[in-house]
Order: sequence, then structure tokens, then C-alpha cells
Amino acid sequence: MTEHQARKLASLTTPVLLIALLTAFVLLIGAFGDRSLGRMAAETLIRVTLVVGFWIFAGNSGVISFGHAAFACVGAYVSAWATLKPAMKSLLLPGLPDWVAQAEWHVLPAAVVAGVVAALVALLAGAAILRLSGIAASIASFAFLAMVNTIWSNWTPVTGGTSSVVGLARYVTPWVGLGWAAFAILVAAIYGASASGLALRATREDEVAASASGIDRYRHRLAAFTVSAFFCGVGGALMGHFIGVINPDGFYLSLTFLMLAMLVVGGIGSLSGAVVGVLVVSIAVEGLVRLEKGVTLGATQFALPAGSQEILIGLAMILVLIFRPAGLLAGRDLILPAAWVAGRAKTPK
Repeated sequence: MTEHQARKLASLTTPVLLIALLTAFVLLIGAFGDRSLGRMAAETLIRVTLVVGFWIFAGNSGVISFGHAAFACVGAYVSAWATLKPAMKSLLLPGLPDWVAQAEWHVLPAAVVAGVVAALVALLAGAAILRLSGIAASIASFAFLAMVNTIWSNWTPVTGGTSSVVGLARYVTPWVGLGWAAFAILVAAIYGASASGLALRATREDEVAASASGIDRYRHRLAAFTVSAFFCGVGGALMGHFIGVINPDGFYLSLTFLMLAMLVVGGIGSLSGAVVGVLVVSIAVEGLVRLEKGVTLGATQFALPAGSQEILIGLAMILVLIFRPAGLLAGRDLILPAAWVAGRAKTPK
């Protein structure tokens, strides 16, 4: 086996290592954590699905999208329309078509359909947004986010408007979250190693050279945009069924900021950076929330002012951008050593 083949084989271990890391995280929380930490673990794994979906586009294309929270919004509401009891829908969402109002699906097909609908929305929106490039595309994606939030906040008979939609089945456990996170990681790794993923990263590194080589930047960006929207839609559905309540503002600026913070902290240049960023930021947020509630040290009780977590996470982002602009993993993936992989791959004589 050549050194190049060994390195290529070693790169395939990245999704395995990331899934093993998340599995160890769930097992540790289950063994030593309380109920609150169990909820944190489930929420963290939902965020992994969202951020890995976000990374499929932003990480491979180099274009920062501010609109992916909109796909989570679409997914959350599609799942609610499909799974809520008909009596609840007639009360909260009287404007739904009859065939939707009478539907009562199982949560798994509802999550898949939520992702598919979000992907179709992305295909239509991306057809216009991705004709732009650089900061213009980012601004257009933010306009798309604002548009979806405005529609959902005012389409009261169908979405409930600014009122919360309640009564969603709360079925998301750490293991359910782990299953979807693992699937998102596998798809992201497969796409990254595909011809489309490699071509898209080529446009990220040198757009002029990629264009001169015959790479259709628009087509590959649109494909990545659509795939990434699927997982953001699924992540939105999982969020709704984790909390049991959805509201358009829950899928707006705060979620957009959180997803960007996780990518920046971990490093947008690699799949491992996306996953590690979610873990680091989620654990930090949980610690800060507990500090806001107050901790007792001996005879002294210490508590951070309310809202400190957003300020401190913002400061952490600034520090990372100053001292580690490429993120904690600096664009590198977690892989097994190529020499070890080559040794294991050798057949006995």
C-alpha cells in the first residue's frame, strides 16, 4: 500500500471517530449525569445534526449562509403539521387544508418529510441566491431568513403566527439524537469525498482556477445547499419534538448566531471542527447556565448576571478569531494515523 493510499484510507476513519466520540459522550452523560445533563446531551446532538447540515454547504463552499435557520423553521412546522392530533390542529391551526388537518403521522416519517420539504425549499431559494457569490450571497441568505420569519409570524391560520404551537410529542432522547447525528456525519463525510464535494472545495480554494478547469460552481453549490437544508429541516423537527413547543422566533437570529458560533469555535474548514465546536460550545453554555443559577463555594454563593452566557460566548468567538482564526481544530479532521491504518490493512503472507 502506497503512502497516498494509506492517507486516503485513514481519512475514511473520520466519521467513525466522530460517531464514537458522540457515543462516548452519551454513555458518560447516562452513567454519571443527572436528568438535566441528559436533556443537555439530547439538545447537543440535535445541534450536531443542525451544524453538520450547515457545514455541508458552508464548509465545502466557503460561503457563509445566514439562512439555514429558516430551513429548521420549515422542518419544525412540517413535522408539527404531520404529527399533531387533529383536534389540536383544528384549535391552533384552523387554516390547514383538510388532508393535512386530519393527518396524524408517526414521528420518524414526519422528520424525514420535514427534511425533504426543507430541501425542496432550499432548491427553489438556492436557485436564486446562489447565482450571487461572496458577501452578496450571504446578504441574500439573510434576506431569505427574514422573509421566512415574517411569513411564518403572520400566516396565523396555518402557522399560529407569533403564538406558540404546543402539544408536540416529546420523543427525542440522547439516543434518538445520536442516531440522526451519526446519519448526518456519515452523509457529510460521503458528500465531502464525492466528486461534487471535491469540486465544490476546489471553488472554495481558487474560484478562477476551478472555473478554468470546467467546474460548474453554481450546480455544485446548489447540490450542497439542498443536502444541507435536509439535515437542518430534520434538526428543526427534532427541536420541536424535544421541547414540545415551537415558535417562529425560536428559529431566527438566536439559532443563526449559535450555529455560526459553533462553526467558528470548532473550525469551519473540517467536519471534525463542526462536531467539536458543537460539543465545546454546548458544554460551555450548560456550565454558564448553571453559574447563572448560582453555585455555592464553601460559605459563599456565586452567580453570574442573567444573560451572561450570550456575552461570554460572543467574547469566546472574538478570542478564537484573534488567536485561532481557523478554529480549535484549524481545519484538520480527526483521523487515525496513516501508518497504523496501513499496518492493519496489510494481509498476512
